[in-house]
Formats: sequence, C-alpha cells, structure tokens
Amino acid sequence: MKLAIVTAYPPSKVTLNEYAYHLVKSFRQSEKVTELILLTDKTSEEKDINFTENGCKITVKECWKFNSYSNTRGVVKAINQTKPDAILFNLQFMKFGDKKVVAALGLTLPLICKMKGIPTIVLLHNILEQVDLDSAGFTSNKLAQKIYNFIGTTLTKLILKADLVAVTMDKYVTTLVDKYKVDNVKMIPHGTFEIPDNPSQKLPDGPLKIMTFGKFGTYKKVESMIEAVELVRKDTGLDLEIVIAGTDNPNVPGYLANAKETYKHVPQLTFTGYVEENEVEPLFTESAVVVFPYTSTTGSSGVLHQAGSYGKAVVMPNLGDLTTLIEDEGYRGEFFEPESVPSLAKAIKAIVTNEAYRIELGETNYKAATAYPMERITDIYLEEFNKIINQKK
Repeated sequence: MKLAIVTAYPPSKVTLNEYAYHLVKSFRQSEKVTELILLTDKTSEEKDINFTENGCKITVKECWKFNSYSNTRGVVKAINQTKPDAILFNLQFMKFGDKKVVAALGLTLPLICKMKGIPTIVLLHNILEQVDLDSAGFTSNKLAQKIYNFIGTTLTKLILKADLVAVTMDKYVTTLVDKYKVDNVKMIPHGTFEIPDNPSQKLPDGPLKIMTFGKFGTYKKVESMIEAVELVRKDTGLDLEIVIAGTDNPNVPGYLANAKETYKHVPQLTFTGYVEENEVEPLFTESAVVVFPYTSTTGSSGVLHQAGSYGKAVVMPNLGDLTTLIEDEGYRGEFFEPESVPSLAKAIKAIVTNEAYRIELGETNYKAATAYPMERITDIYLEEFNKIINQKK
C-alpha cells in the first residue's frame, strides 16, 4: 500500500507533530506499506525522517502552511502528483490554522479525497462537543461560544464525510453517533510511542524531580504546580526540583516567560523550553512524578501514554476525559481537584513520601502502556484501510 499521511511533522511546532513522528516510525516498518507519502506543513529545517530501523521509502511533500488560505489547493496538488492508494489525516480542529476560514478550508480535504475515490481515514484527536472553549483558550464570550459550536458542528459534519473517522476514546464515539446519526466512527486507542524494556524505578542522585510536559497557558497552567510543590517542600523538608518542560500554547505567547519572572524567587525551578525528540527519554526517566496541572481536557493525553511507557507515577486532575481514559486503559495515579493548590500538594506528597507507592503506580502505568504499542495501532489502521478498499471494489 502506498499510504499518504496529512499532518504536521517535526521540526514543525504545529500541534500533533510528535504524534505523527511515531505514526510514521511504526507505519514504515510494516510489510503492508510500500511507500509513505508525508503531506506536511512547510518548515525551514529538513523533516526528521532519519530512522535507524529498516523500513519503506518515505516521500516528503511540504504542501501546506499554518494559516495559509492556499492549503487545500496545495494538498490536493500534492495528492494528484503522488497518487496514494489511501490517505490518513492526523487532525484536530485548528490543525491548518487558528483563523476560522483557514481552519474550515483545511477540514474540507477529507471530503475532497473521498470524492476523488481515495480511501480516507481521519484520526480526530478531539471533538468540539467535549472541549471547554473558555478554559481551552478559544473564547469566554457566550455569544462567540455559540458561534464556535455552530461552526464546530458544521465542520464535524464535513469531517464525518470521510470513509472512517477514528477517535481515541469510547465516549467520543457515543457522542458523535448520537448527535450526527452516523455509523462510520470507530475508537482506535491513542497508542504508546516508545516502550522501553522494563524501565528502572531507580532515580538519579539529587533532588526528586516533579515534572510537567506540554504546551502551556490555556488549560495547562504551571502556577498551581509550582505553588503546590512549595507547600510539599515546606511540609516535608524534601529536596524537590520543579521541571516545566515544553513551550507556550500558540494562543498564549509569553506565558512561560511571565511565569518564570513571577516565580524567579522559587529555588530549583527549571524551564527546559522546547524538548527535542532525543531529550524526551531522559526527561521522563529522571523524573519521580509527572504532573498534569490541567483545568480542563481536550482529548486523550499523549503525555500520559509517554509517562506510562517510562513507568512513571502520575498526578492528574479529577476531570472527565482523563478519569475515563484511566478507567478504559488501566492507568493509575493520584487525583486532585482542578485549580486547588492544597489538593494538588496533597496528591504530590502522597507519592514523593512513599517510594513503594511511587514504584507501584509506575509499574501499573507501564503495564497499561504496553497494551497499546504504536505497532498495534498502525496495524489497526491498515486493517481498516483494507476493509474500505474491499468495500469500494
């Protein structure tokens, strides 16, 4: 199969580029794939396709750019040139831009591909029905929220014109089927990127690292975590380091710089900035706890799957999507009430003061992560593509 993937891709900073990297890494090793065609966003640096494992040919076509009105034309032109047998879209609603018209134009692509007779699957990482528009950084204006929801419903109807729409949580399937009366939605798990063999629970000498990882400023806030760790330090006397790994959410530029200035008096507070792919493993393995200082969620958490793959204990907000994910996939962690610093401090303290409990959580999460390696996930996509191809015949 000659498979095309429409996605952002490293070194892109556009959302879901890291997920695409691991999809590609797995797809290229499948005997069922003869060539991968990456229909990606344009970047000044070359795309990261230097894999060491044996795999199929990769063709890169940089044919779209974030917030460009010509994205649809560029992607269709690249499809006409490369003639793939099937196309996978790695999407969320603001994939092609945060301008409404640009975003909408980009999301017409799955329908266009289906009309061209190309087997088309959309991997939709979030659905607007499950997003808190205020805390996720879209808008707090009630009228604007109604407009967003109307636009979101319209765009979802467009996306559902694909042969298959894959979502990463069962409740997303239920929501879409009930609201849109469709039968082409399937839950395919998020998958775990890298699964080291039996990760060690031994931590490096020095302070225990309390780490969070992501794009911050909207529903991911670092203030509560910093203040919670200070409370734990005061209460226990433990040597703790706070590690903020990642960058600003594009909707909130300057957020981390402001946080760094606000908390410059706090000792052992590290801001790593953008984390390169080869820096991810040591970031996780050196951490005692991975914290999710979220005020809401917008879908399945890639960071949770990463934490599980490295056998890490996690601290999570008591929020719908994350709670559901834990129940569905077998992860465990300490929960806290969102936006409550004392509650977050209590959850962190429960882990850092009890090494046996920290290890137990880490081993449970590793077991959960190993159930859905990316190889298994990409095999499911290839099976679904074959079903669509046979139906079209």
